[in-house]
Amino acid sequence: MAENDTKKLGRKDYEKLLEPMQEELVGMARWAASTGARIVVLFEGRDTAGKGGAIKAVGGQLNPRQCRTVALTAPSEREQGQWYFQRYVEHLPTRGEIVLFDRSWYNRAGVEKVMGFATGSEVKRFLQQVPVFERMLVDDGILLFKYWLACDQEKQEERLHERLDDPLKRWKLSPIDVAARERYEDYTKAREVMLKATHKKHAPWTVVDFNDQRIGRLTLVRDLLDRLPDTKVEPQTIKMPKLNHAPYNEKFGVLEPIDSFDTE
Repeated sequence: MAENDTKKLGRKDYEKLLEPMQEELVGMARWAASTGARIVVLFEGRDTAGKGGAIKAVGGQLNPRQCRTVALTAPSEREQGQWYFQRYVEHLPTRGEIVLFDRSWYNRAGVEKVMGFATGSEVKRFLQQVPVFERMLVDDGILLFKYWLACDQEKQEERLHERLDDPLKRWKLSPIDVAARERYEDYTKAREVMLKATHKKHAPWTVVDFNDQRIGRLTLVRDLLDRLPDTKVEPQTIKMPKLNHAPYNEKFGVLEPIDSFDTE
């Protein structure tokens, strides 16, 4: 269906649809804390696909002490000398934790391959090792979910220019992002090789259409919730006893609210 034939989902409608799923996500976190479950969710995709917004949709209402987002920078000189997976292992969850990877070890099969940061033999070795690595995680009880957020080149260009024109989003635009524009097909080929080599029964990929980011987020969250075990755990009952003394108050300087700005 052509883009003009579809009605874009408005923010209010989006938030209305997301809200009950956020309650389920809070229930998921309660279940993980109760059972000691360890949950890992990988968010992969092209630049501007919408990884940040998807991560916020999943973890935005959860306790940040329990649900962590991991977004690693380029490896240091020391990390470059380590086993490739080593710096990711230290960020894996302990009992009751949820970890959301904003890009993950799959950098090696994507940006590192396309931009020449990894050799052909390093990429080949990675593609051979990653199914074994993920099998170890799953066999140890980690619940692993891998999502690829897909957007077409036209939509990517639109979002890149939006970042360029918006001073509040310009920090998201890096020299690597700019260089990657010329290698859209190379990224496509690298992605297809990666998916073919690493889409395994024990750790399958799920591709989500993120040309419309709001619909993409709703689709991803619903899929994640549906693939979890029964996470029904009743919340702890908390009773608020009546205060038997007057609240303690201390006087401080108080700033009056700003009610207008001089825009001249």
